[in-house]
Amino acid sequence: MGFEVSDELLGTFMPILVYWVYSGIYIPLGSLENYRLHSKKDEDEKNLVSKGTVVKGVILQQVVQAVVAILLFTVTGDDSGAAGVQPSLIILARQFFIAMLVLDTWQYFMHRYMHHNKFLYRHIHSQHHRLVVPYAFGALYNHPVEGLLLDTIGGALAFLLSGMSPRASIFFFSFATVKTVDDHCGLWLPGNLFHMFFRNNSAYHDIHHQLYGTKYNFSQPFFVMWDKILGTHMPYSLEKRAGGGFEARPAKEFKDN
Repeated sequence: MGFEVSDELLGTFMPILVYWVYSGIYIPLGSLENYRLHSKKDEDEKNLVSKGTVVKGVILQQVVQAVVAILLFTVTGDDSGAAGVQPSLIILARQFFIAMLVLDTWQYFMHRYMHHNKFLYRHIHSQHHRLVVPYAFGALYNHPVEGLLLDTIGGALAFLLSGMSPRASIFFFSFATVKTVDDHCGLWLPGNLFHMFFRNNSAYHDIHHQLYGTKYNFSQPFFVMWDKILGTHMPYSLEKRAGGGFEARPAKEFKDN
């Protein structure tokens, strides 16, 4: 009798495993000063929270995420046997694209509102911005309320509205997790496919983490369309930093403001 793990269980815990494995890859890569968007010294001096506290905060969010995922799979479970029918690649692609749009839309408006509402920013969202210099395993360092509202509920809506199965969700949320971690990695590595295929990337999100960019570049984790449509897009150029590495610099018209 073989041991079988359900799609629902994998859909719950695989993204968490992927988070720590993928962010762990970036720990030794952080020593590559010539590819960093900020110096290691800046990371150590400018961030307002210890890495131990970040790890604890991420684990707390992932516990909440897992509980909600289990509840969601339980409520939406199908015992009719239809789960054995696998959708075509075209249907899967459509579901992934819809899920990406739903997640982006939810996160853009919630994220932007948390910046414009002074109470929510001061007491909730500012926790994430304690990381002035982002790094990979800090991607999900949020206040628990923000983690629930932005990531967990946003993910649940993407799952429900796209119509994807628990099996498809394993791949979608693992992919979304990798993308989110990559956006916070603080590196600009040659050959990074996310930089090639997505304008929303580590440099784009780094702009948002700087003081001059906190009212811009709210979009996450996939596209930049809402920023462009609603006038919160801050264009930037990637320049060589004097001490080595790169720096994402806002366009001149934003510097002048």
